Amino acid sequence: MTPHPYAEFLHLVEKPARYTGGEIGASPKDWAGVEATVCLAFPDVYDIGMSHLGYKILYSILNRDPRTLAERTYAPWPDMEAELRRRGLPLVSHETARPLRDFDVVGLSLQYELTYTNCLTILDLGGVPLRALDRGDDDPLVIGGGPTATHPEPMAIFFDAFVVGDGEDACRDVALAWARMKRAGVPRAARLVEIAKMPGLYVPSLYEVGVVDATGFEVVTGTRHPDVPARVTRTFLPDISKYPFPDDSPVGGPEAIFDRMSIEIARGCTEGCRFCQAGMIYRPVRERSPEEIVETVVSAVKKSGHDEVALTSLSTADGTCISPLIKRVVERLTPEKVSLSVASLRAYGLDEDLLGELRRVRASGLTFAPEAGTQRMRDVINKNVTEAQLLETAERVFKKGWDRMKLYFIVGLPTETDDDVRGILETGRRALDAGKQALREAGRHVGRASVTVSVSTHVPKPHTPFQWCAMDSLDEVRRKQALLRDGARQLKLDLRMHASDESVVEAIFARGDRRLGDVVEHAWRAGARFDSWEEHVRLDLWKAALAAHGVDVARYLGTVPVDARVPWDHIDVGLEDGFLLREYQKALRGRLSPPCGKAVGQFVHHTNVEEAAADRRRLVCYDCGVACDMTSMRTERVERLTQLGAARPGLPVVQLPPRETEEGKPHAPTKGATYRYRLVLQKLGPVAFLGHLDLVRALPRVFRRAEIPLAHTGGFNPKPDFTYGPALSLGVPSLGEPLDLKLTVELPPDELVARLDAVAPEGLRITGAARLGPEDPAIGKIVAEARYALAFAHKTLAAGPEAVRDAVERAMAAEALPVVRVIDGKQKTMDVRAYLLSLEVDTQAARDAATTAGLVGELSVVEARVRITPSGAVKASEIAEALLGRDVPHRAVRMAVSAAGGESPLAVVGRRRAAPQALAEA
Repeated sequence: MTPHPYAEFLHLVEKPARYTGGEIGASPKDWAGVEATVCLAFPDVYDIGMSHLGYKILYSILNRDPRTLAERTYAPWPDMEAELRRRGLPLVSHETARPLRDFDVVGLSLQYELTYTNCLTILDLGGVPLRALDRGDDDPLVIGGGPTATHPEPMAIFFDAFVVGDGEDACRDVALAWARMKRAGVPRAARLVEIAKMPGLYVPSLYEVGVVDATGFEVVTGTRHPDVPARVTRTFLPDISKYPFPDDSPVGGPEAIFDRMSIEIARGCTEGCRFCQAGMIYRPVRERSPEEIVETVVSAVKKSGHDEVALTSLSTADGTCISPLIKRVVERLTPEKVSLSVASLRAYGLDEDLLGELRRVRASGLTFAPEAGTQRMRDVINKNVTEAQLLETAERVFKKGWDRMKLYFIVGLPTETDDDVRGILETGRRALDAGKQALREAGRHVGRASVTVSVSTHVPKPHTPFQWCAMDSLDEVRRKQALLRDGARQLKLDLRMHASDESVVEAIFARGDRRLGDVVEHAWRAGARFDSWEEHVRLDLWKAALAAHGVDVARYLGTVPVDARVPWDHIDVGLEDGFLLREYQKALRGRLSPPCGKAVGQFVHHTNVEEAAADRRRLVCYDCGVACDMTSMRTERVERLTQLGAARPGLPVVQLPPRETEEGKPHAPTKGATYRYRLVLQKLGPVAFLGHLDLVRALPRVFRRAEIPLAHTGGFNPKPDFTYGPALSLGVPSLGEPLDLKLTVELPPDELVARLDAVAPEGLRITGAARLGPEDPAIGKIVAEARYALAFAHKTLAAGPEAVRDAVERAMAAEALPVVRVIDGKQKTMDVRAYLLSLEVDTQAARDAATTAGLVGELSVVEARVRITPSGAVKASEIAEALLGRDVPHRAVRMAVSAAGGESPLAVVGRRRAAPQALAEA
C-alpha cells in the first residue's frame, strides 16, 4: 500500500479515517486515461458530506463516463486543519491523495450559508487562490452548485462560476469543455466567457453590479460581454431517471450523520409551503419509476452492506404510488433484516395499512412537520394540514406499535402571535394525548409514549413568497423561545430548540449581496469555521467582521419593498414573474393554495390502478410558471401503479407473513440452528484508523456484501451476534485481531475467508478462520496476551538508538513503571510493569510487523509482550511512555492477540475447556 501523505500524524487527530479514503464503492481512476479531472469538495465534515445525495449522483455520473473522473474531499475538522498548516501540507483528495490544485475543476456543494467559511478553508488548504480574480491559467475552475447557488452573490468573488439548477448534465459538460480549452491553450478569461454561454452557468466576473438607492442592496445591473445572458436561467432535468440513482456510492469510514443507504425517489414538492426555498426552486415534481427505486434499493443493500434504507424526497408521502411502493420495498427487505425509514412525511393521508408496513421493518419512530401550531398560522404558510388530520395520524402511529413521534415546527414566521407560539406546545401535547389514548386502547404501557417537539427559527429565503419579510430580531426570537421553554415544563413535553444566533448570520447571507464577500473572508481569517455547529460558531468574529466593513445588518434582516430589486434578481429559477408576490399576498390574507398536481379536494393517494384510472377530477395547477403536463401526470400515476401490480382494489399489493414477535415486544434471538466461527483479522491502512465502534458497525456490512447470513441477538434492537477481542487503540494497525461470531449457515472456513476477503474494504483481510464446537470457550475466556511492535524513529531520539536499548533494560529491571491514564477527565495511575512479560529490541518478527504496517526508515523496534487480565490491559502508547516518556514520538503495531503461552486463538480450537487450575496457572 502506498503510504498516505498524512500517515505520520493521523493518529493525532479525531477520527483519522475521515481523511484516508479506501471506502467500499470508491472509484479511483487512472488520471492518464481521462480528459477531465474533478474534485467534488463538500464544505462540511466527512460525517455529513458522506450522506449527501447530490454528491453521490455527481460522483457516479463523472466516474461512469470514461472521459472524466471525480474524487472527493471534505472540510477538515479544526484539529486536522491545524496539523496541515503546522506541516505546510495541502488538503488532498480521498481517492488518490492529490492536492486540489492538481484538478481541472473543483466543485463545491453549496447547501447552506453557514458553510461559506469552510469553502475558503478547502480552497486555501488545497492550494487554490481564494479569489477568482487571483487565479491564473493553470489554476482549477472553482464552481459551486446547490440551493444557495440560486442566491450566490455573497460568495461571488470566490467562485469562477455557479451551476443554477440540476447539475447532472452540467457537471460533465462543463468539466470537459474547461479541460479541453485549457489543453488547447485558451486563456482563462476566454474560457470563462465560453462556459458562461452554457445552460444554467453564472460567471460573476462577467457581470456589472450597482447599488439600488431604495434598499441599499448591490445588484447585478448588466453584463460585461455581449454573448453572456443578462439573466441566468436554471438548468432543468425533466426525467431524473435519465441518471438512475447510484447503488454503489462510497461506504465506510467513521459513522455518517445519516448512516444508512438513502435513495432519492423524487425531486421537487407539490405542497407549496411559502417558507420553503427547496419547494420553489426544484419544481416541478419528478418521480423515479417504482421499478428503478425497488431495484436500486435491493442492489444498494447488497453492494453497501447497510442494514437500513431511507426513501427520501422533499415530501416522500406525496409520491403518486407511495403506499404500494413501500409495500413492495418491504417485501424485498424483510427477509434481509433491513430496516426502512421514510423521510419528510406529511401529517395526513397515511393510511393504517401503510403505517403497518413501515412498522414491519423496525423503524423506531416517525417524524412529521406541521411547521406551525395553529390553523391560522398553517394557512399563512400554506401547510395543507389540519389539526384533526395531525391527531388522527398520531393516533394511527401509536396504534400501529410506535412509541415515539417527532414534530417539527418553526418560530418567527410572518404574522405570528404569541398564541401561535403557544399553539406549538398545545399541538404537541394533543398529539401526545392522542398517542397515549391509542396505547391505552391497545392495552400497552402508556408511559412509553413520547412526542418530541423540535423548533427552529424562520429565515426568510430568496425565491420564496416570504423573501420580502423581515426576520424576527434576536431578542424577539429569544422571547418566543422562553415562552416555549416555560410552557414545555408545564406540559411536560420534550422540547428541542435550535440556536437562534446562527440563524441571524444565515439570514444575512441568504439575502446578502456581493459586498459580503469581504465579510466572509475577514471572519474566516479571524478563525470562523464550521459556523453551522453550535460548539464552533463564533458570533463575536462575525460581529467584528460586519462592523469592520461597515455593513448595515438591518438592510438584510428588515422588510424589503416588494417592488425593489434584490441581489438574486438575475437568477431565474423558473417561476413566473408575479407568482411569489401573489403567494405572499395570499399569505397575508391567510388563504391557502392547494397542493399542485392533486385532484381537487383529494389528499389521499390512489392505491390501485382502477381507482386512479377512474378518477377524472381536475388536477390543481396555480400557474407558478413551471410548465407541468397534467395529462401526462395522470397517465404516469396509472403506469406506476400498474408496474407495482396494484390492480385489485381493496387489497394490499403484497401479502406478507405475520410478524414473528408481537408489536412493541423484544425480538427473540435468531431461531433455528446457528454455527459458531472464530476469525482472525488483519487491519492495515485506512481500516487501522477506524475506531472500535466504527469497526463494530463496518464488519456486519462485510458479511452482508458477501451474502453470508449472520445470527442476531434478541432485544428491542437486535444486533449481529459478534464477540470481539480486546479493543485496539485508534490508529494502531494490527496483524491479528480475534473475533467470534454466529452464522445461520454452515460454511467451510476456507470458503468463509475467501468470500469475506472478496468484499472487504481496503486494509482489512481475514487471515484465518475456524469452526467452533460446543465445548470451545468464547474468545473472551481464552485471550491472555498481546504482542506489540513499538517503532521509534532515530531522528527523534536525542541520545541515539542506544537510548531504546537502555530504556528496555531499565524497564525490565524496574519494580514499577507508573503512567497516568485519563478516563472521562479523571486520572488513574497504571503500573505498566505489572503487565509486561517481556521486551526485546529489533527482533525479526517485530521488524517484519513494522514493515507490513508501512513503518519504514531508520527505526528501533521494540517487541513488547504483555498480559491481558479480566480487568484490562495496558495500551501500546503507555508502554512507549514508560520506556522513553510521553514526548518521544512512536508508532505501534499489534502483532497478535493470543491465548496463554502465546498460542494463536485458532490453535486452541477443538480442545476441551481447560481445568480451572490450569487456567489459573496460565
